[in-house]
Amino acid sequence: MLALVPGRTDGGHPNENISNNMTISYKWLSDYLPLTIEPERLSRILTSIGLEVEKLERYEEVRGGLRGLVIGEVLEVTPHPNADKLRLTRVNTGGPEPLRIVCGAPNVAPGQKVVVALVGTTIYPVHGDPLTMKTARIRGEESQGMICAEDEIGLGESHAGILVLPAELKPGLPAADYFKPYEDWIYEIGLTPNRMDAMSHWGVARDVCAYLSYHEKKEFRPRLPLTNGFKPDSQELSVRVTIANTEACPRYSGLAFTGVQVGPSPAWLQQRLKAIGLRPINNVVDITNFIQHETGQPLHAFDAKAIRGGHIIVRNLPQGTPFVTLDGKERLLHQEDLMICDEQGGLCLAGVFGGRDSGVTEKTTEVFLESACFDPVTIRRSSFRHGLRTDAATRFEKGVDISGTVQVLKRAATLFRDLAGAQVASPIVDVYPQPRDKKQVGLKFHYLKKLSGKNYHPDAVKNILASLGFDLVKEGIDELWVAVPHHKPDIALPADIVEEILRIDGLDNVPIPSSIHISPAVEENPLREAYREKLSQYLVGAGFFEILTNSITNAAFYTEQELAGAVRMLNSLSAELDILRPSMLETGLQSIAHNLNRKNLDLRFFEFGKTYSSRQVGKYQEQEHLCLYLTGNRTGEGWRNKPARADFFDLKGLVEAVFRVLGAGPVRFEPMQHDKFQAGQSGQLQGREVVRLGVVSPTLLDRFDIRQPVLFADFDWEILANLPGRQPGSFREIPRFPAVQRDLALVVSRQLPYESLRRAVQKIGLEKLQDVRLFDIFESEKLGADRKSLAVSFTFQDAEKTLTDKEIDQWMARIMTTLEKEVQAEIRK
Repeated sequence: MLALVPGRTDGGHPNENISNNMTISYKWLSDYLPLTIEPERLSRILTSIGLEVEKLERYEEVRGGLRGLVIGEVLEVTPHPNADKLRLTRVNTGGPEPLRIVCGAPNVAPGQKVVVALVGTTIYPVHGDPLTMKTARIRGEESQGMICAEDEIGLGESHAGILVLPAELKPGLPAADYFKPYEDWIYEIGLTPNRMDAMSHWGVARDVCAYLSYHEKKEFRPRLPLTNGFKPDSQELSVRVTIANTEACPRYSGLAFTGVQVGPSPAWLQQRLKAIGLRPINNVVDITNFIQHETGQPLHAFDAKAIRGGHIIVRNLPQGTPFVTLDGKERLLHQEDLMICDEQGGLCLAGVFGGRDSGVTEKTTEVFLESACFDPVTIRRSSFRHGLRTDAATRFEKGVDISGTVQVLKRAATLFRDLAGAQVASPIVDVYPQPRDKKQVGLKFHYLKKLSGKNYHPDAVKNILASLGFDLVKEGIDELWVAVPHHKPDIALPADIVEEILRIDGLDNVPIPSSIHISPAVEENPLREAYREKLSQYLVGAGFFEILTNSITNAAFYTEQELAGAVRMLNSLSAELDILRPSMLETGLQSIAHNLNRKNLDLRFFEFGKTYSSRQVGKYQEQEHLCLYLTGNRTGEGWRNKPARADFFDLKGLVEAVFRVLGAGPVRFEPMQHDKFQAGQSGQLQGREVVRLGVVSPTLLDRFDIRQPVLFADFDWEILANLPGRQPGSFREIPRFPAVQRDLALVVSRQLPYESLRRAVQKIGLEKLQDVRLFDIFESEKLGADRKSLAVSFTFQDAEKTLTDKEIDQWMARIMTTLEKEVQAEIRK
């Protein structure tokens, strides 16, 4: 027995690519418009009223539309002289002379009516690339076209033989005139999340008619299918409904059917669904799909025999209750998950996904059809909590028209009768404990002028709002009050009403003034952005690329200690995006892993971004960072050099360069121990830690499947951008007197960092000492246990005169004495 997904509504295939975009069929939409509008003009209208058309493309049920293919009559079939499996045919295609065509099909015979691809025609096989017909010689015999099998022209999968057609067809008839393949234009509309009213063909038709009414100065109304004649056929199947949680389900309507015959849908319904990217399944599923995309109201079909006790109860089940969904997976329910239940347990995860045991199957004959309104927040949380992103969930989480649940059931009843042979076996059950009043919003005309920049006549405003479904409550000299229709739950403020008026007038018609008067902003620290721009330019010049990673990331990347003070998302975008990052490193490693997987192995990235933390509920902190990432080779391979890996000292040099570019210094580096670094240092300025840098821990790299070392530096941009006492840029002439360089070899403890030696020299305060540079390190057992030799170069220079050997010898003597005393150095003679 095949378990079917009812309507791809409280089902559909979960975890599909769900987006805010809406796919609209031109022919389907045209059914509801009172006049014919060309596809291109309709595209312009949609974009003008805020339903931005991101893509308009031709849809063909059969690729190529069978253009160039004709009906032919096989007049003669003879064996091919040079091939046992080929035949020579003469085919009448309505031209002055029959065509000679070589055919390899075993079923070709005289008198058949067939499909012929003429020379110059392009055919589109079901599998493979398009093929353009040419006059060809096949085993020495000329062939002037091709007699086609159904898979060769996109009509089916069969390749057993040529396609044989009814005998009464006339040769020369275009194949497209006989098969009539469905063609359409498809609009992909980029919807903002608040436009749930446009997530259906009806909703879009309503907006288009409002636009036409305003601009054509004539009333246009969408042509909607009539359902006024609805009447039950019997009352033999009664289903009671109880809503236990009225906050999560303010309205629940339902209708029962008997005599349902589950089977294929008619061609027109399949064509409509396929055109917007849906796969036809059967008539029951396809009807619910069709209505969802027609009206925007998701439906869910239950096998009525699976409703134990004939009683639907909308309620919550205890935490941890197991429930098996349509995809066969068992899920443990959260106490906030709203469930559609019967008297013994759960039937459906409300508004999200159906249950395995209550779904419609090929043997179903009795159906209970649900049309309900659920709380958007409840549905969104359940959808993300269980990783079930369905079409129904995306509609319910934006809000559906609570006033339309019954009308949609009447529309469904007509289709169930016509397409599934069903009988309406009950009156409509409609449980609506607290009917909602329409929101009332006031609009002052001077406010409309101020916000829109345009004068509108009061009658024009009233006509626009009336065409969109607003009711006029009262009208004053300078204002009017309207009742907002239930299909527009996002309308709550006068500014929202102004937006509706502007949309229907056309966003292209918003007047743009020739001049704009603004007050300049006063920045507290105008140099902050200047520093950022200067540093960005330097880093780009040093071979870096700027990246921008997502502030919302996966909690699984971080330790329990980091998560203790992290900011978690109450309404997460997905199970993998549930936290505001407490550290920049992990999101940068995601970008590095993405590039490494695409063979971009030598990377230099920098990023300005924020991290987030919380000390207590409602108390949040943001901290700005500048981060550097290095991995791979420092230089590429060339004829003059071999590739060399970037190492810690490359990173440290870049960090020091950042301080120089910003005029900050001197910086003091200290060894640092940190879980995220295999080896690292901390850089301090004016007694405050400004940067952490090091080699990223292999354990952390393994988490991102990174197999090469990564170097990382994390600057506290808040401190760095606001440092007092910056060194301004200065200029000086090139010294006229030569510099003198002296080298010194010292044996010191292997654990002694070079930084300690450099500081000891700096403490002497030699004014003419310009530079101290380490140029060699030597380790050997001959030096003694746990000892190393450092070769250090000292550069002296005086801008006013040439230095003498006596002066330099005195300074070097002081340096040697200091190093022997301060760092216990042994001077190598």
